[in-house]
Amino acid sequence: MARSHGFLDPIWIQSRLHRFAQPSEVTEPIELLRAGVRFHARGLINTRAIQHNLDWVWPFWVERQFNPKDHSFIPRAFSVTHVNLTHRNWTAVGFPGYSDFPIIDPRGLVTPFWDGWSLDGWVMAQDGRSLVPSRLSTVTQRLSFEKGLKVITESKEKGLFLFTEAEVFLEGDFLDCRVRYQVQADARSRLVISLRPYNPEGVSFIHEILLESDQQAWVIDGHQRVEFNLPPEGHQCSDYFTGDVFGELDSFPSKSRVRCDVGMATGAAIFNLEPHQTREITVRIPLGVYKSHPGRKNNSLYNVWEVALQGCCQMQVPDKKFQFLFEAALRTLILHSPGDVFPGPYTYKRFWYRDAAFILHAMLVVGLVDRAEGVLDRFPNRQTHAGYFLSQKGEWDSNGEALWIFHRFFKLTGGYLKDSWVQSMVRGAKWLIRKRTSDGLKDPHAGLLPAGFSAEHLGPNDYYYWDNFWASAGLNVAGEVMEWVGEKKEAHWFREEAKFYMDAIEKGLEKTRSRRKRKGIPASPYRRMDAGAIGSMVPSYPLQLWPGNDPRILETVEFLLEHCFVKGGFFQDMIHSGINPYLTLHVAQVLLRAGDLRFFNLVQSVADCASPTGQWPEAIHPWTGGGCMGDGQHVWASAEWVLMMRNCFVREEQERLILGAGIPRQWLDQRVPIYLRKTLTSFGPFSIQIHPMEDKIQIDWEGVWKKEEPSIEVHLPGFGPVQCSVGENHLEIKRERVL
Repeated sequence: MARSHGFLDPIWIQSRLHRFAQPSEVTEPIELLRAGVRFHARGLINTRAIQHNLDWVWPFWVERQFNPKDHSFIPRAFSVTHVNLTHRNWTAVGFPGYSDFPIIDPRGLVTPFWDGWSLDGWVMAQDGRSLVPSRLSTVTQRLSFEKGLKVITESKEKGLFLFTEAEVFLEGDFLDCRVRYQVQADARSRLVISLRPYNPEGVSFIHEILLESDQQAWVIDGHQRVEFNLPPEGHQCSDYFTGDVFGELDSFPSKSRVRCDVGMATGAAIFNLEPHQTREITVRIPLGVYKSHPGRKNNSLYNVWEVALQGCCQMQVPDKKFQFLFEAALRTLILHSPGDVFPGPYTYKRFWYRDAAFILHAMLVVGLVDRAEGVLDRFPNRQTHAGYFLSQKGEWDSNGEALWIFHRFFKLTGGYLKDSWVQSMVRGAKWLIRKRTSDGLKDPHAGLLPAGFSAEHLGPNDYYYWDNFWASAGLNVAGEVMEWVGEKKEAHWFREEAKFYMDAIEKGLEKTRSRRKRKGIPASPYRRMDAGAIGSMVPSYPLQLWPGNDPRILETVEFLLEHCFVKGGFFQDMIHSGINPYLTLHVAQVLLRAGDLRFFNLVQSVADCASPTGQWPEAIHPWTGGGCMGDGQHVWASAEWVLMMRNCFVREEQERLILGAGIPRQWLDQRVPIYLRKTLTSFGPFSIQIHPMEDKIQIDWEGVWKKEEPSIEVHLPGFGPVQCSVGENHLEIKRERVL
């Protein structure tokens, strides 16, 4: 049919595409294809809607990306779809235990509902001046933890000032998204609160806007409401063919209703401003009913966040930015684990075992045990009858990750696993044993998992070492759990199979050593060294299958640092095509474990990449500094920041605790106490406090040990390691000991 209409043969194209990858049972992830089609369908609509209407007020990313005078500009030419590739940044607000997250973009545009329309605020002076935040080169934005979670945006332009505060508010059992606009001008002006048919991804249709008879609420498309605390002094609405309401405020008589078949209706509620007087308008968008949770004493907004943070790990460091990022990350973890755990509030508001493993690990070490347990309870329900932990078909790393995080829960909480979890682990381990290719093959992938697309960003389908390291680690920990429940036969079996996986990896590396031009571990037996090698560092962090100073790991790190870093961060060429914060922190963790002080440069680079609200997109455009891939608030990145900060203070190394190895010298030179309290370790809850003094550094720690006390070593950078005696919980290091 395609050929008859003059198109290229799609079957021929598909066969050619498949030649770039290893043969595999799942050629493309259906879930990602489905998400990609949705993403580019919107991009197709953006292509029709935006470039022909550049006189409209558009979201920040459009105002920058479509501006040929801006360094964010992307030529459109033959691009079939126009999508946000330069400023994928937003911050979610919400409530612990509630799964809907309003998001706010870098200029204060508020999108109350997932994938929905947005609200924007402008100031229009009678003398022709205007303040439109999305068109400003700079604004001030911050995340406030005071009395909940709020995003505050402040905009200034030529005597006009706009303050926007967005939060989710609890009143009784009902949740609202509330946006408070505070405005001031040096001349007669108007505050315009506008209903916009788009969000930070692009067009999101509005077909009908109705201003109710009391003039205190909009009804959008017959069911969603926007309520004003005061009736506006003026109102206007417009359809697509008339144009954006921004340019039509005074062009025709006021209307209370508009219907737009295109779906590009816009509305404006107008509030008058006197010179030099502050006026405040609050907008309320009902979200839904909030269900009570155990331990919740009342319906207080602040009580729910207080309960959620109760017993959580606490950190104090002299670097205010690091401190803020840690606090923001804790709240990001809590917000995005309402039942399942999500890697993001918008683009990635779905479940993956891979992301969940890292996010749950961060939640566990900071003491969010109940919340992590609720997520783990859902793991077996996603497991197939064959034992496959399925989040996407063709991802073979998920079983190892699920087994590993079950085991981390077991270790960090003191040897507790539910029977249903143990049974799930057994099924998952047996699936890994059955899934391996034959050891008898002569190919370099003999004994490895089948080719798959693994972590997606490693490249085309292949026999990825990442998958197999996870498989070996998963079988090892499954063996330990079987030993714990008294199933010694299965324990031995699983451990032997874990060794088979490691042997297969070693043989694959040996078979391909002669044709590898560079040292290190490539992504698969069939790949040269490239950015995909980032996945082959997993035997060091977090799995600790190999020693921290294993030369193959260190050679891989050196290759990545030399060839795959841009502006101090790991640049992932495959798919992401941006600086990746959480993978940069993976490299930092490997360097920390190896005792290489360069780790802190990477940590500092990641801190510098954070948005003013303390968030990271999945990948960052090297020139705009904005998100270019994935969710604009990536929860895995927040989890890695938490894990990095924790490991700087206390790191588990097999049967040892390493203290202070990541504390930078500049913190020790500031003579202020720093501490980490109530982190969970495999040996028990642990706290550490460091007092830098004029002539010495005093270190105190306290552990509530489950069994015998572990070996403890203090590794303050630059001072050399100190082996502590059993029962010791205090150490003083003279400053003259500097190496």
